[in-house]
Amino acid sequence: MADLQDELPTTTEAGGVDGLPEDPFAGTSYTAVTDPDAEPLERARTLLAAHPVADGCSGLPWALRHLPRYDLEMGETAVDTDVPRLREGHVGALFWSLHLPEGPAGDRAAGATLEQLDLVRRVIGAHPEGLRLVRASGQMIDARHCGRVAVVLGPADAAALDDSLGILRMLHALGVRLLTLAGTSWASEAGLTRFGEEVLREMNRLGVLAEVSGASDATVARAVALSRTPVLCTRSAARALRPHPANLPDDLLAELGAAKGLCMVPLTAEQTGPGVRDVADHLDHVRTVAGPQSVGLSGTYDSGAAHPQDLPDASCYPLLIAELLRRGWSETELSLLTWGNVQRVLRSAEFVARAAQRRREPSTARIAELDG
Repeated sequence: MADLQDELPTTTEAGGVDGLPEDPFAGTSYTAVTDPDAEPLERARTLLAAHPVADGCSGLPWALRHLPRYDLEMGETAVDTDVPRLREGHVGALFWSLHLPEGPAGDRAAGATLEQLDLVRRVIGAHPEGLRLVRASGQMIDARHCGRVAVVLGPADAAALDDSLGILRMLHALGVRLLTLAGTSWASEAGLTRFGEEVLREMNRLGVLAEVSGASDATVARAVALSRTPVLCTRSAARALRPHPANLPDDLLAELGAAKGLCMVPLTAEQTGPGVRDVADHLDHVRTVAGPQSVGLSGTYDSGAAHPQDLPDASCYPLLIAELLRRGWSETELSLLTWGNVQRVLRSAEFVARAAQRRREPSTARIAELDG
């Protein structure tokens, strides 16, 4: 990942992203947690008990908005996700997408995003035994140890910034940790403008991760090249297998892997196919092209998308992991897929932000100054 403006402190540790080890298991011994003679589904459940799923995209808050009442801790059939199904699926963390009701081009994107943040906080506050809002990788681990599902806020749409870096800082202060770089004049089909690059610099300084699912190929490539922290695609599969516009071509998958970014494959019929084997095909492909350190999972439940027939809700992750075990995925690769890769990316963002804040003041740049 290229330098943006300021040199960050370097360390003598080789091979990592800004001084972090490439492999989150580096320096530790990995002990197998499953019986190799057990059935794949049994092995999958045992592995997930030790390495739960960090799900890259959940639309649950938006799906709850019109329900007159709901109880996620007891169970809620009107949505794809509730606490019992999260526990059955061994989900340890969710990235909660902050949908905009009118899409990124809506006239009140900032206000709509704040309303979504208010809704998220009310949902979490009403279910304290099942859900916990987190802002950092360590808090995510703490929530898991306390038997709660960690909720990470984001991705939010870049349109919510209203071209203001001050709004970016306020969203970070409210807990937002991912921002989708798409749908604005400074993150468009042509790529990132000078102001867009400054937004990315400020995101790195704050510890807000760049998310590029649905962004143009030019924006994805520029963000991957410039960001000092790993870039995420929270809803992208392999375009070589299914030509969906949000899926990534192999050249971008390779660039993402080289920069230790993360492609989180969605469990949607439109992007990956109608069955669990189709999803596994995409995971195989991303692992081959980008590497096992750059592949993750994205349920995209409660987003309005149709799901593979074998994976209808958040309880079904053991079925997918069992399929990958049958295909020869190692336990180490699976532990990275489900939990380790997300932890690495979050830790990297926190490390870079701490270093950058010692060297760089908050940006006061305006779009008219850079792109006018």
